[in-house]
Amino acid sequence: MRYIRRICCACYIFLTANMPLLNHLGIIPKQGGIFLMLLLVLGLAVINIVPAVSNRRLPGKRLRICADGCELLIYFLISVSASVTGLIVTLSVLFPENKLVWFGNLACVILVEAAVFWSGMIRVYLTSTQIGVKWRTIGILCGWIPVVHLAVLLKIIRMASDEWEFESGKIMRAQERRGEEFCRTRYPILMVHGVFFRDFKYFNYWGRIPKELEEHGAVIFYGNHQSAAAVADSGKELADRIRGIVEETGCGKVNIIAHSKGGLDSRYAVSRLGIEEHVASLTTVNTPHRGCIFADYLLDKIPGAAKDKVAEGYNSALKVLGDENPDFIAAVTDLTASACKEFNQKVPDRPGIYYQSVGSKLNVASGGRFPLNFSHELVKYFDGPNDGLVAESSFPWGEDYTFLTTAGKRGISHGDMIDLNRENIKDFDVREFYVGLVNGLKERGL
Repeated sequence: MRYIRRICCACYIFLTANMPLLNHLGIIPKQGGIFLMLLLVLGLAVINIVPAVSNRRLPGKRLRICADGCELLIYFLISVSASVTGLIVTLSVLFPENKLVWFGNLACVILVEAAVFWSGMIRVYLTSTQIGVKWRTIGILCGWIPVVHLAVLLKIIRMASDEWEFESGKIMRAQERRGEEFCRTRYPILMVHGVFFRDFKYFNYWGRIPKELEEHGAVIFYGNHQSAAAVADSGKELADRIRGIVEETGCGKVNIIAHSKGGLDSRYAVSRLGIEEHVASLTTVNTPHRGCIFADYLLDKIPGAAKDKVAEGYNSALKVLGDENPDFIAAVTDLTASACKEFNQKVPDRPGIYYQSVGSKLNVASGGRFPLNFSHELVKYFDGPNDGLVAESSFPWGEDYTFLTTAGKRGISHGDMIDLNRENIKDFDVREFYVGLVNGLKERGL
């Protein structure tokens, strides 16, 4: 049905755009000037209404508009191909005696097709989140290059179409599960961020994950600790935060899900700061439990003056973002392999708490966003296969370990595991992964 509708709409656009030629050939009566104008106005209205009618069942206004835009761009591709073919074929027939008819038809084609194109493109650009800055820029720059602009347009249509189909499926799946409270755990979830990032003020560290969990019944809290500090200092902040949550809500315990250095911070808080009675489980995600050898190398080889300069730059930026007393060197030092070896000896797991871990692998450097696409090769040289920042061998901790990657060449980066770029990755749905992760805690009675 969808394909039939597309062909019919494209044919209607073609007929509307080529009315001068059809009038000249006698297919439309020569006295039908008013009829032609009405047909033009009606045609432009119909092609904008048809997609909205066909996509009215999609959940969410944004997705409906995005789907409408994709449909209009598909109509455009089909009809403009037919119109260009028609103009080429009639070129030799109408010149030189009737060249005004040909140019008049060309002007009408440009007018109608431009209306369809921009109506679709504006919808897609305003509503799609997956096209991103890169492809929006390419679309603008290549929009004036023949043939190339069609290839780029096909790419944009594919990305936007995949987005609205995927997101619609997720919304409908969440609606079906709503009564099940799939992620309603016994104890609330405390999400703990990693180093140099924040989960409050200016930035949403966890991307679309928290909203997805809440839609499935989860109760979410955040660590709210500073972004750059020694593990011991971050651990103290987390311990105070957990005590505050327990006192405020009466929940008794929390389930911690911690990413990157946040896993070490959480282990320290649980093991050394007397809050084990308030923690039901600790799930570490891409945490460098055994540190990073390349961090040892960098701290050892980089001259002191250069290290101080880099640290000063980071600390100044982090103060602007809200950190009270950021310490770049202390944070990085605690992530070295040598520091983590000593840490693991002094920070044992506490009985009665369920520990599990998750890790991922970035298959090729180009699969990661900057700066992970740069650091991937560096980490690979020192530590082996990695997620762009942490080695695969450093991830496992606790009773259960889950390792993730994709079948294709891309893989899953350190940032992908927290939906840092809000990117839909083929073969890996990060939001659904966390739904399954939290549901697993629920099934354990946690």
